[in-house]
Amino acid sequence: MDASELTIVKNATTTDAFDFEAVFKDDYRSVTRLIARVVRDSGRAEELAVETFWRLWRTPSAHGESARGWLRRTAVRLAIDELRRRARRERYERFWPFGGVRTPDELFLSSEEHGRVRTVLAALPKREAELLLLRSDDAPYEELAALLSINPASVGTLLSRPRLAFRKEYVRRYGEE
Repeated sequence: MDASELTIVKNATTTDAFDFEAVFKDDYRSVTRLIARVVRDSGRAEELAVETFWRLWRTPSAHGESARGWLRRTAVRLAIDELRRRARRERYERFWPFGGVRTPDELFLSSEEHGRVRTVLAALPKREAELLLLRSDDAPYEELAALLSINPASVGTLLSRPRLAFRKEYVRRYGEE
């Protein structure tokens, strides 16, 4: 650990107002499930969930009443980043003379429809993909409004645009089904 991390750990351990352990115990499974639904790899989802909580630990401004919302939004962002990383890797692997080597887990977890959805999500602008994923996790409009710092009455309109963009991109890539 470097000096800044030691300071964060020291400050975090002396602060009684935020019970990190309780938040971790309460939310780890739901954060992992949220990420797993996107990346379709339980092992990678657990790694990204740990990264999400590590970022919470290192971000004292996220401690407090909004910690759960912060966790969900960070988890979705990490999951989208993972999709984009995979898409880049697949693009480059096409030119690799030996082809991409897939593990049995990857072969098992990949289904055509889920792959299509992940591809389309990775192609959308980050904010639109975040909105769709947060809403697909049954986040109520009020929570979405709080996370995005917008009026709750605007959430429906803001969700309709990403839904249309998703549909348009899906049809463009895979045709009408």
